[in-house]
Amino acid sequence: MLTNIQPRPNSAMSEDDKRVLGRHDQFGIADLYLNETESVFHPWVGDVWLKPLRFDVRNSLYVNILWAKKPSGLGRHRHRGPVTAYTLEGSWRYEEYDWVAQAGDFVQENPGVIHTLTSDTGTKALFFVQGSLEFYDEEDKLTETQDVFGFMDMYIRYCEENGVPFNDKLVF
Repeated sequence: MLTNIQPRPNSAMSEDDKRVLGRHDQFGIADLYLNETESVFHPWVGDVWLKPLRFDVRNSLYVNILWAKKPSGLGRHRHRGPVTAYTLEGSWRYEEYDWVAQAGDFVQENPGVIHTLTSDTGTKALFFVQGSLEFYDEEDKLTETQDVFGFMDMYIRYCEENGVPFNDKLVF
């Protein structure tokens, strides 16, 4: 049974509640718990590493922790879907904006803007990335596109090359 819906003690479930609970059991997806060791950081761009937490292929959503081990950055890129970030450690910014995300700060990015992620200190931040991510050179030429499948492939290849078992619980 996949459900987390539980009736209050000593209360009877209505027929509607039972039907809904049955639909959840039939079509619902189990909750996910990952401990610290069930996913590992892997290199991405320069000194920026990623730790995948979820590959949601149905919604083109990639959840990860981005770790810039020292001052570094990603390069110019555009998101084709919304991005949500929460800074865990250090700080990061977009060169095109006047704010700096510090530990505890929340950022909501909307699709379409080209920006350049930079960390002057190193950082760890939790990112929810929906849709594709496009990288551009200084002449605004598209150089690479990544989506949930590209990020998943990058992680699987890293696991295979380094003898790390791929945790298929990460894929939804």
